[in-house]
Amino acid sequence: MAGCGAVLVLAGGRRGGSAPEVTVTMKALYGQQNSPGEEITFVFQERENLPPTRDNDVKVQVRACALSWIDTKLLSEIKLEKELLPVGREISGVVLEVGRKVTFFQPDDEVVGILPLDSEESGLCEVILVHEHYLVRKPEKVCWVEAAGTVRDGVRAYTALHYLSQVSPGKTVLVMDGASPFGTIAIQLAQHRGAKVISTAYSLEDKQHLERLRPPVEGVRQPLVARVIDVSNGKIDVAESCLEETGGLGVDIVLDAGVKLYCAEDESTSKSQLLPHKHDIITLLGVGGHWITTEKNLQLDPPDSHSLFLKGATVSFLNDEIWNLSNVQQGKYLSILEDIMEKLSSSIFRPQLDEPIPLYEAKVSMEIVQKNQARKRQVIQF
Repeated sequence: MAGCGAVLVLAGGRRGGSAPEVTVTMKALYGQQNSPGEEITFVFQERENLPPTRDNDVKVQVRACALSWIDTKLLSEIKLEKELLPVGREISGVVLEVGRKVTFFQPDDEVVGILPLDSEESGLCEVILVHEHYLVRKPEKVCWVEAAGTVRDGVRAYTALHYLSQVSPGKTVLVMDGASPFGTIAIQLAQHRGAKVISTAYSLEDKQHLERLRPPVEGVRQPLVARVIDVSNGKIDVAESCLEETGGLGVDIVLDAGVKLYCAEDESTSKSQLLPHKHDIITLLGVGGHWITTEKNLQLDPPDSHSLFLKGATVSFLNDEIWNLSNVQQGKYLSILEDIMEKLSSSIFRPQLDEPIPLYEAKVSMEIVQKNQARKRQVIQF
């Protein structure tokens, strides 16, 4: 980690002002896409020093950075495509220096946050600049890797279960692909709020993981998931299983992990064969139910809409980037981040993380993440 110590000596413990002119070279990871539709290639770029710390900036020495899939189509649609796309947005680290108008932090604070979509900074760099409104304090008992590895899935779970639906005691929640990093956090949040949780599993390993999930309360052996539906062989009817589990009433909240839009013969990949058809989800929804979908191209035919109308049900699209696309709800967003850290500190959240990865392996790990081949959250540790 050449340069990290030098930066710490020059900038640590400072507020505003200008540092002595000493060149410090650091590496940062970026993605390149030569033309739309092409695969992204990942490259390390050397950068010398950082721009001056602006009034509301926080200079952070990164200790861990989680890897997430880069949605190039979304970046293009909102006019944020760049020649070099910064990689790694969920970071945790130590404050080295703060701008003149920063009020929330001071040097040596431990922080965590998600860099905004329009950030020029790669989180996979030893030292970065972040606006103070994208960071919260990291609890002392939460490790760097867990903080960075949980924050995005936590935001997604809160967005789905608190803002697109209202999870509460007595509700029944179906979490599709509950063994995924997001699914695991969503299950833990729903159960903590008093809901009954049903989940689907794509493999025997996933099924065993879900059956092992327990509350953090000592002595309580009741599983977090009331029923695990193993769809790996393609023979189990998810709608039928959910209706059976709920006495025919249907579930109150569905968090999908993608859906089949067309007939089975039109679906190409093996994973898509395991996804439920949109008709199945509409069938298993209860009266007044909420369907939270991650399928951005969801198409509902008139009969589908009519079925939802008869149930008084709603369909919402889960896009956790909305918090950073507008500053209107900044206070609410920071409250979510703080609550996620509090639940991580009290072991209510226990994330699905892979072993920490050194920085020199970040390029290969990011290629795996971009191909959606990672089953656990990948976190780079500095």
